[in-house]
Amino acid sequence: MSRALAEIAAPEFDLALTLGCGQVFHWRQHGAGWLGMIGDAPCYAEQRGTTLLVPHGIEKIAAHYFALDHPLEEMRATFPDDPAMNAAADACSGLRLVRQPHWECLATFITSAQKAVPHIAQISHTLRERYGRPAAWNDERLFEYPEPAALAALEEKDLRACALGYRAKNLLRTARMIAGGEVSLEAIARLGDGEAALELQRLAGVGPKVAACALLFGFGRLAAFPIDVWIERILRTIYFAKRRRVTTQRLREFSARHFGAFGGYAQQYLFHHARTTMPRGNKSK
Repeated sequence: MSRALAEIAAPEFDLALTLGCGQVFHWRQHGAGWLGMIGDAPCYAEQRGTTLLVPHGIEKIAAHYFALDHPLEEMRATFPDDPAMNAAADACSGLRLVRQPHWECLATFITSAQKAVPHIAQISHTLRERYGRPAAWNDERLFEYPEPAALAALEEKDLRACALGYRAKNLLRTARMIAGGEVSLEAIARLGDGEAALELQRLAGVGPKVAACALLFGFGRLAAFPIDVWIERILRTIYFAKRRRVTTQRLREFSARHFGAFGGYAQQYLFHHARTTMPRGNKSK
């Protein structure tokens, strides 16, 4: 399989951890590697030590997607020096935040509300297979994430049939707003973090948490710090253990100050470490 692959230098990188940590949901293990889409490019990725193998012709695309240019050691040096953060960073060594396409990322996190990671992945694959453009790598069939216009042409019942539940209405409304030009993701990409978050929250199904996820994973805003059920539990348990009444807004303000310019990396490390070590009550992302 690897004979048709090109080599990319990938120091400080853990492919399995990066694709399995709950930031992106459509990649599947395939043989010795992983199979998925990078936008409209089918990609098989396999790691051998500090080398990443990908199909010839998409080396630059893959290196950009997997954020191999992020200086992880320098980023980690900016993290707060406390036991929880240090343990999470140690456990997540080599985890990188992939650069997802704007729409794919936003839409996926709209469908993630109150869903566990396997369920989010199932929805993503169903939407791709039913409404996305087909692609192939060797004999394996893959599908792009459906464009806003493709989803905007559907009815709510079509999306409910993809196991979206109440999220179907939000995804459909957002797809129509974007396809119709009411909101431009390209324009949002040119805004500052605060303005971009507010503009994203004009969309159906997008509150502060989904907006922060979109900014972090889809727009490359590495200071964004999404607060989901796991992160809120960590913050309240570890950083506010002696305070009973702490608002979500207070947690957001604390996180922005405490975790700094690369808070998004800190968040993902804390999130994944918590999911793999803490007792599981609510399993939703």
